[in-house]
Amino acid sequence: MRLTWTGLRRPAVPAEVARVVAPAGGEKLLAWATDDHGATLVAGRQRVHLVSPGPDGAPVLALSRPWHLVDAGTWSDEGVLRLTWVDSEPPLRLRLTEPGMLPETLRERVQASVVLAESLDLGQRRTAKVVVRRDLATHALLTQAVLGRGVRADDPDVAEQLRAGLARVREQVGLD
Repeated sequence: MRLTWTGLRRPAVPAEVARVVAPAGGEKLLAWATDDHGATLVAGRQRVHLVSPGPDGAPVLALSRPWHLVDAGTWSDEGVLRLTWVDSEPPLRLRLTEPGMLPETLRERVQASVVLAESLDLGQRRTAKVVVRRDLATHALLTQAVLGRGVRADDPDVAEQLRAGLARVREQVGLD
C-alpha cells in the first residue's frame, strides 16, 4: 500500500534559520513564516524568535523572547501579524507572505503559558488584568499586571486594586 502526501505535515524550519536560532535545552521549533522583507518568525516550544537578514545578507537573530512576555497577537485580513508584549517593548508587526500554521501556533503557545487570568474593572472605563503565567522553559510560575490603555500604575487606587488582584490570583494557584 502506498501512502499519499496530504500536505498536512508542517515543513521544517529552513536550516539556515534553525542554525541561527540554535534551539537548545528542550526548545523545539514548531512553526515558521517569512515576511515581505525576508525575515522569518519562528514559534518554538519555549520562545518566539525573529531571524532577519543582516547587513551582509546573512541571517541574524533579531529577537528571541519567552512566551510569557507575549501579551497578545492579532492577525489582520491584510496578512499583518502584530505581537504585543507585557513589558514596555514596542509591538512587533510583520506582513507574512505565507503564514502556514504560525498564527495558530502563536495562539497555542501564548495560551499554554497562561495559568490563570482575572480582568479588573478600574472604573471610568479603565481596565487591567492580573495573570499567572508559566515560563515554558523552566516551568516557574510568575505573576503579571497588564494595564489597559490610559491606565497609570502610579495612581494609588489603581496600585491598590492591582495589589489585591495579584494577591488573589497568587493565592488561587498556591503561590502565597
